[in-house]
Amino acid sequence: MAFTPKQFAVIVAALGVLSFIFCVVAVQKKPQAGESIQGKDVIICKYPSDPSIPLGYLSALCLVASTTLGYFSLTYPYQGKSVPQSAFSNTTFNIFRNIALATSGFAVSLILHTTITGHFLMIRNVHHNLEAECPIAKSGILGGAAFVSLDSSLFWLIVPMLVTNVREDYFDEAKEGDCSKSVTIG
Repeated sequence: MAFTPKQFAVIVAALGVLSFIFCVVAVQKKPQAGESIQGKDVIICKYPSDPSIPLGYLSALCLVASTTLGYFSLTYPYQGKSVPQSAFSNTTFNIFRNIALATSGFAVSLILHTTITGHFLMIRNVHHNLEAECPIAKSGILGGAAFVSLDSSLFWLIVPMLVTNVREDYFDEAKEGDCSKSVTIG
């Protein structure tokens, strides 16, 4: 099945919005704190079930899939016509592509940092410091990551539109080059 730039844009944006939704739900479902239980020379933290951890991993997975498909859509041969990399020297296109890549990387790193930290705290729940409290990962970072993820998906929505413009310019120039060669005067 052949894809069009619009189909890629819809799939990429849908995955980005799904990543945003998973992050927002993870922030809402995150427990406020763990319960500390005094043991012999240790503090054991008992946490309620935390759905924010699998939701964080799902969010990161959706954003990585969105970014991968968005990047793949740049060089995908639409209608069987490939465009060489040299055609993508358009400054606007390069700026949006680089911003989309940077925001995607930043969002994934924020999502994974918070999710892995929360997972780590749930697993390593025995503290030898008797004054230790039961910490949780910061939900504000995950909330910020949700909005960076949404920004990233919006940039990846714009990039296929710019790819369409670059492709049209490239093929228009190629047609003009072919027409000038076939004209004979005389």
